Amino acid sequence: MTPPLVALRSGAPSIDEAVSHVQHAGAGAVCVFLGTVRDHSAGRPVVKLEYEAYEGMAVAEMGRIASEIAAEISGVRLAVVHRTGTLSVGDVAVVCAASAAHRAEAYRACRALIDRVKERVPIWKREHGPDGAYWVGWEDARCAADDDAHEHSIPRPV
Repeated sequence: MTPPLVALRSGAPSIDEAVSHVQHAGAGAVCVFLGTVRDHSAGRPVVKLEYEAYEGMAVAEMGRIASEIAAEISGVRLAVVHRTGTLSVGDVAVVCAASAAHRAEAYRACRALIDRVKERVPIWKREHGPDGAYWVGWEDARCAADDDAHEHSIPRPV
């Protein structure tokens, strides 16, 4: 069994590297997902974003996720490379690739890979727009979610 490719990179993830890692003679399907920076989020303009990660934990968790998926879907090969640092609109933030003998398994594995990475891997996103920067999904634990009397140092996403 070929081990999965799991990595964090400060530069642009390579689509070719991910595809090359999962391709093999028995693969009838290769599925690729690209996560890119869009120009809006939650109704607000976005001009750039930053990704930060707890690197050791992030890479280990991506490896666990890939192992889980390989155990669930026989014969898949997987690759996930996530970028850290400052990205502009249009930049590729993450590449996921999955191969399998048949397309249904390749699609299912690729979808599971990106969904679980987004759910579980300690990678944080800070979006920048005309109103300033804010961490996505972050809420100051010192303030109650329904307490509008407090000033928050970082705006909460809608």
